[in-house]
Amino acid sequence: MESLQNIKQRFGIIGNYDGLNRALEKALRVSATEITVLVTGESGVGKENIPKIIHQFSPRKHAKYIAVNCGAIPEGTIDSELFGHEKGAFTGATSTRSGYFEVADGGTIFLDEVGELPLPTQVRLLRILENGEFLKVGSSKVQKTDVRIVAATNIKMNEAIKKSKFREDLYYRLSTVEIHLPPLRERKEDIQLLFRKFASDFAQKYKMPALRLDDDAQRILEQYRWGGNIRQLRNIAEQVSVLEKNRTLNSKTLRNYLPHLGSQLPAVIDHSEKEADFSSEREILYKVLFDMKNDLNDLKKLTYELMENESVSSVQKNNPELIKKIYGESDNENKTVEFISPESSSVSHKTAPPINQYDYAETVIEEEPLSLLEKEIEMIKQALKRSNGKRKIAAQELGISERTLYRKIKQFDLQDDESE
Repeated sequence: MESLQNIKQRFGIIGNYDGLNRALEKALRVSATEITVLVTGESGVGKENIPKIIHQFSPRKHAKYIAVNCGAIPEGTIDSELFGHEKGAFTGATSTRSGYFEVADGGTIFLDEVGELPLPTQVRLLRILENGEFLKVGSSKVQKTDVRIVAATNIKMNEAIKKSKFREDLYYRLSTVEIHLPPLRERKEDIQLLFRKFASDFAQKYKMPALRLDDDAQRILEQYRWGGNIRQLRNIAEQVSVLEKNRTLNSKTLRNYLPHLGSQLPAVIDHSEKEADFSSEREILYKVLFDMKNDLNDLKKLTYELMENESVSSVQKNNPELIKKIYGESDNENKTVEFISPESSSVSHKTAPPINQYDYAETVIEEEPLSLLEKEIEMIKQALKRSNGKRKIAAQELGISERTLYRKIKQFDLQDDESE
């Protein structure tokens, strides 16, 4: 077994932190086996180095090594990318295509961001882990593959399992051995080594002298939290190498390149559950349909009350909560339920076929709009009669606006009743 120092030099790994050394030792020990490995750690800590080490020191080192970023593949095409598809399986599938698992047969496949896989794809992946079988998209023929799977993720898998975003059985199959890479803020002794390495690389790349840090600048680098980890440190080193003329960097200059350099205390996060925390679009649709059903039942109840009572104002007084629930808050206090009958109702009634003994349902549907229309006309006539033809008083009694009353008088040709 090679020493850790040789492995670090071979794969460009810098640092002497104990957590990093333990992760490399684990990778070396499992490389000679066929155990499935899950690499965990924050984004930018260098998780892609672990599967390369496992593959290079395994019996499969002469076979193919394929790295797949699961988070970068759209959900609609990820099954085709991983498992392949048959000709005509979907629109645009003009030829048969082999997936990554078929191409990597006998080798190693690295699934980066495995926590972003959709649930149907997780079921397919679980079958490969169990017995090495898979189906191409659009095919009924079972195919076999012999691949070693190394997965990586930067999300907390326990939380994803609780939210039903990741299958628990798949997690236990992937994490036979779990290798955790520590974040850069825990590797304070390695930060200066990494910065010097990046500064030296960029000095050669851009043909300029290498940067140096004074004591205060080194202290700031160690105290910074580095949310983007090694990737962020590398970007900062490149920016400073290109933009700064003075090759000795002090703390004041370095602060200009570190975003949000203030309080480096961890943020307090409220973990209380939100009321509208939906895990899928299906749950949102179910809730909308359920609310629509409740609103429909309330409307049926209100319509029945209006049919039983001749006075709209009495219905409004008896059911204030129900009306507010259906129509919400209103700026206009006089706004209430209006009887609006479609113009086609009278036409459809005139052209309705004769009633027969086998058409009871249609009889009820055709008669109900007519009775409501008659009641509405009668209520308007009575209100105009009691108010001596004064539209404003009649509209207040009916609970509608004066403009609506005027429109209905013209619609039902009630001018003569108004003049009386």
